[in-house]
Order: sequence, then structure tokens, then C-alpha cells
Amino acid sequence: MNPPLKVDLAELNLAELTEAVVTNGGQPFNARQVAHWIYRQGVTNFAQMTNLSVPLRQVFAETFTVSTPNIERSERSSDGTVKLLLGLTDGRQIEAVFIPDTPGKTFCISTQVGCAMQCGFCLTGKMGFTRNLSTGEIVGQIRVLIQKFDLIDSTFNVVLMGMGEPLHNYDAVMKALDILTDLNGIAMPSRRITLSTIGLIPALKKLATAPVMPNLAVSLHATTEELRSQLVPMNKKYSLKDLMEVCRRFPVRRREQITFEYVLIAGINDSMADVARLAALLSGMPAKVNVIPLNEAPGVSFRRPPDQQINRF
Repeated sequence: MNPPLKVDLAELNLAELTEAVVTNGGQPFNARQVAHWIYRQGVTNFAQMTNLSVPLRQVFAETFTVSTPNIERSERSSDGTVKLLLGLTDGRQIEAVFIPDTPGKTFCISTQVGCAMQCGFCLTGKMGFTRNLSTGEIVGQIRVLIQKFDLIDSTFNVVLMGMGEPLHNYDAVMKALDILTDLNGIAMPSRRITLSTIGLIPALKKLATAPVMPNLAVSLHATTEELRSQLVPMNKKYSLKDLMEVCRRFPVRRREQITFEYVLIAGINDSMADVARLAALLSGMPAKVNVIPLNEAPGVSFRRPPDQQINRF
């Protein structure tokens, strides 16, 4: 007979964690202690949670686990950016990135294994979609990065801009944001979290009323319906026109903006006519444009524009 499966605390928000702790002989304040050890100290071994009684530590070790992605490979680029390949418990792999050369430092994390959106210039889109990440796998990337780069009690930013479309995994992502912003969790201000989406309109409307409101970044990449449908196939279902209408109604905080990401592709979307349409499209909105010259890669047929054209744009 197999032993009972342990409860994975990495998947629980504070309310669920409290219920699990109380069910197993603890008090609500013990749940806050456990959360502090996991998220603020990086400790997942219950024997090391020294402000818990010895009997509780023993019960929790027998009953609970805290799953954590495993670093399988780490690569540092010349500008200091570090790309990590992380292994999950089922053998799947995802990527997370640490970008030190930004105000406050930035973690770029994944929300899915692969991606179903099939954007024409995106390597992850070429991989296809395997599965959603769980809440614990999303937050676990941040726990790993905090430990790897010794950033406990430090200020940093999080962008959900790695593998996957965050709004395609809405429930797990929003629960992850709940854990990230909880004062007994990682205690991140929501203004330091950015969610990047191609614009899945039903989920975007839900996000507009969510209790935790991250900054919004919209992957635009084109200024006409026809071209955006070629680059971002989901535009055939959720049109550029409808996306812009939702963005105009999105509750942007005072003195903040929606970021529109625009991957610049030679001869495709880099003309002065594109510039004019882009300005008209975003006119009157609290918006900024993040122009990203294409990162050429094998398997992607598009090309990066010459520097002169990038600067002109």
C-alpha cells in the first residue's frame, strides 16, 4: 500500500495554508510562520523552522512538502543577464531570466510549458503548448531566483513575460499573484509586477476587476488587422480593434501607463507608415511603447532591421 501523498504547500495561498496547518494540529499563527520560512527565508525543510514546536515540525514533515523547481543550467550573457533552465517535478523544463541591469532588478518568469499562441516571430510559439504551470511552479521560479541571487529582503521586479501566455493560465497566475503580494508571502507591491499578454479579451476583462492588479503590457507588434493576424494568429479571434477598446477602458493607476510591446521586424512592421498608424492607434491613451528589435534565431524566418531603421522608427 502506497503512503498518502503529502500536501504541497507551494500550491496554497495563505487561507489554504492556514486550513492545512490547523487541520494538522497547528494554530493560524503557525501558518504565518511557515509562510515566512518558505517565502521570506527560503527554508523548505520543516526541521529548520525553529520557531515551531518540535512535535509540529515532525507532523508537518510527515504531512507536507514544498515542491521547488530545480536549476538544471545557468547561462550569463555579456550584459550580466542570466538565463536559467529549470526542471519541474514531471521532467518538463521552463526558462526564467534574471536581468540585473534594470532599476530594482528584474525577474522574467514563465507561466506555461510552451505556448499555444503561435506568434510567428517567437521561438516558444514554435515549440507548441505542453501544459500550464501550477501556481506553485510559477511562484517557485521566484523563490529559486531569490535564493540564487541572494535577494532575500531586496527590492526587485517580476515580469510574467517568459514562456507562455499568462492569461491563458488565468486562475493559476492570479493565485500566484495573491501569494506574491501577500504580506506573509513574498510581500511584493503589485506595482512591481507586470503581466504581458497578446490580449485574450475575456481574461483581460476579468483582470480589470481582479483584487491584485499588476501592471499591464500588451504585445501589439502590428498596426493593422491583416498584419497582426499574420504575426499573432489569435488576432483572428480577438481583433486589434476590440483589444484597443478594452485597453482604453482598462483601469490604469494614476501616473501609470499600459506598455505596448512592439517587436520590430525588417520590412514587415518597421516603416514610417507603421509609425504613423501606431501613434494614431494609441492617441489619447496613457500608453508607452517598448520597441524591441527582433532577436534573430534559427527557425524564425524574419530579420532584425538595420540599426539606422530602428533608430528612425
